[in-house]
Amino acid sequence: MEADVPERAPSGATQTLAGFLAAAGIFVSLAGVAYRPLRLVPFAIVLSLIAVAIGGRNARLATAAVFVGALCFALGMALAVITSNPLW
Repeated sequence: MEADVPERAPSGATQTLAGFLAAAGIFVSLAGVAYRPLRLVPFAIVLSLIAVAIGGRNARLATAAVFVGALCFALGMALAVITSNPLW
């Protein structure tokens, strides 16, 4: 029989990093709506997904950052197409 190994909770520094990644994801997503959505928003979504994977006390912020990124991607692409601005 194998001993049950408890899953380690993220440390305080790791949780802080997750919060910063989520906040950066939100900021970059919102900037991507105004400037080159296809270049910025996928990067922001990756940052947000890394923050979700870290978890911790900022899990709700990280989850919100993913949804903000998805919304900004759709909105940014629509605005870029409507206004004939470059996607890249």
